[in-house]
Amino acid sequence: MPNDLTRQLVLLTPPGRGAVATVLLEGPDARDAVQEVFQAASNRPLDDYAPEQLIYGRLGPPPGEEVVLHCRSAEQVEVHCHGGTAAVGRLEKIFAVRGFAAVDWQSWIPSQEPDPIAAAARLALADARTAQTAAILLDQYHGALRREFETIKLAICPHPSSLIPHPSLHQRLETLRTLIPLGRHLTSPWQVVLAGRPNVGKSCLLNALVGYGRAIVHEEPGTTRDAVTVTTALDGWPVELCDTAGLCESTCPVERAGVELARQKMQQSDLTVLVFDAAQSWTPVDQALDAAWPQALRVHNKCDLPRSSATRPSGLSVSALTGQGIEVLAQTIAKRLVPHPPPPGAAVPFTEAHFRQIEEWERL
Repeated sequence: MPNDLTRQLVLLTPPGRGAVATVLLEGPDARDAVQEVFQAASNRPLDDYAPEQLIYGRLGPPPGEEVVLHCRSAEQVEVHCHGGTAAVGRLEKIFAVRGFAAVDWQSWIPSQEPDPIAAAARLALADARTAQTAAILLDQYHGALRREFETIKLAICPHPSSLIPHPSLHQRLETLRTLIPLGRHLTSPWQVVLAGRPNVGKSCLLNALVGYGRAIVHEEPGTTRDAVTVTTALDGWPVELCDTAGLCESTCPVERAGVELARQKMQQSDLTVLVFDAAQSWTPVDQALDAAWPQALRVHNKCDLPRSSATRPSGLSVSALTGQGIEVLAQTIAKRLVPHPPPPGAAVPFTEAHFRQIEEWERL
């Protein structure tokens, strides 16, 4: 809650056009301030309504803004109005003259949560891309990471009644450290790059993974000149797939720029998927490319076509055209990104402050 001298107006719903916007008025005598400019459809005062009862009416100078009120308490009133910036802007003007300062929800949430980890989780939940990452953040909001941090603090500076052995401390810190890569991607997708020589089917493979035609495909080599990205979910994890220009030597400035961009994307990615053409012979160029990226996931596309008899390294066999092996590929990418998903209720660090704290404890 705000201090006794603060009145705040907080927009709780995303800004912009929408069906309904929700504005919270919070502070001393907030309900009385609303009563001054609100006319209930029943013509009854707010004090006549039971707590938590929804109240329909108009707010502001006639004809007034159509709203539904939810009076949480004498100090908190939710105003539900038409979505969009115009209606919210009118409410801000009406209550600005009554001492309500507009505050963004990101600044407001920490004042509602005495636990900073819970406050951070509540903020992060707004940016969770999948139900799976949201569930992990919800566990942290309910105290999973806070309890683990408290246990570690006890192990470092044990209370006389503490029975936690020192080896437990090392194991707990190691577990948290291994979860840092996952924590970094609870609100932002992993970067996965599809790379390979021209015309191996990278664009078609991207389309098959996301289930629709995001990238342009053509039988002519070199169709993709720029990086094409699309965000999706693989096995419940948010992933940004990037289709890149074919890796080859070229005298064309545009193609050279595309190849250089492709290599930059590969270096910056969390995972590179190297795509080869299963219907073509394995060449020294393929071998050099494969050797240059030893951590990449090797995929042999076009397995629906007659396979070349030449020996080639093992890898996933897929057909972007028929869909064969695509589900296995998606699962394999997810497994490479998150090899050991945490069980429900596990503590997972998810902010830079958490990562630094773990590093500090490891140095003790």
